[in-house]
Amino acid sequence: MNMSYYLIEDSLTPCSEEEIHKSLYQYVAVLSPEEYKSTKDNFHMGIDIEIDLHSIHNTQAIVNYDSLIGTFNIPDHDTFSDKKYQLAFALDENGIVLIDEDEYTLKVVENIRSTKRWKLPSLERFLYDFLEETIKNDLPLLENIEQDLSIMDMDIMQGVIEQYPSQLNDIRAELLDLHTHYEHLIDLAQELEENENEFFQQDNLRYFRLFSERVSRLDDTVKQLRDYIIQLRDLVSEQLSIKQNKIMTLLTVITTIFMPLTLIAGWYGMNFVNMPELKQPYAYYVVILVSVAIVAVSLIWFKKKKWL
Repeated sequence: MNMSYYLIEDSLTPCSEEEIHKSLYQYVAVLSPEEYKSTKDNFHMGIDIEIDLHSIHNTQAIVNYDSLIGTFNIPDHDTFSDKKYQLAFALDENGIVLIDEDEYTLKVVENIRSTKRWKLPSLERFLYDFLEETIKNDLPLLENIEQDLSIMDMDIMQGVIEQYPSQLNDIRAELLDLHTHYEHLIDLAQELEENENEFFQQDNLRYFRLFSERVSRLDDTVKQLRDYIIQLRDLVSEQLSIKQNKIMTLLTVITTIFMPLTLIAGWYGMNFVNMPELKQPYAYYVVILVSVAIVAVSLIWFKKKKWL
């Protein structure tokens, strides 16, 4: 990835490294870890960051005496995967250096350059737009998850799904990852809003507050969806219990119907010599009619009691 430099004018304006140090405008620089190591002294931030992007595990900001450094650990929400976009940054009142060895950061910055025009350009406004870009696809993602859960809900109620869907485990893991990510983003926005080093203009701190509020709403949606998954799990258990109860009810009905028939069969199966019915010409047919009547009366009674 080649070094990329921009001035924060009414939009991001590509420029050279020399121009960002001579211009009165704040700047954005996108560098690889190796490029940052070779040019870090040119930014005069007074810090020596040991960049190991593969060791980044969360999103955070750390305040130094004359600079602010931090990291981003952004989940890839397009697929349910463990992929993360890992990058670091360092900023002061003059601008921000974004450090990334992939193309993710450069794509985000280029998208801002091609789509954003500012009446009041500032580093704070760029940071707001950059942070917004990292979550711009999250709301549609959450809406799709909610739709998938609603479909599962209907399938469970209709008996199409009879066991706990394994897909819910993937969704639950994704939501947990999002929840953790949102908590880190909120902490980052609050750290920026704190403005301990007074790098930002007071009037522009509202950008960080707006971002924090938006992420909080997304996090609330995540919590609701996690509760929805718990409800679906309980619903599956409830439907399984209902199915088992129906099976037990059917077995009880069958057993109840055949108990008197079993008694009759056992009674006349003894074949005692002195049983008068054995010598009656119509006794066999009478027993059949009695058995049929028992079955019919039992079915009518169970139907009336709504057991069938």
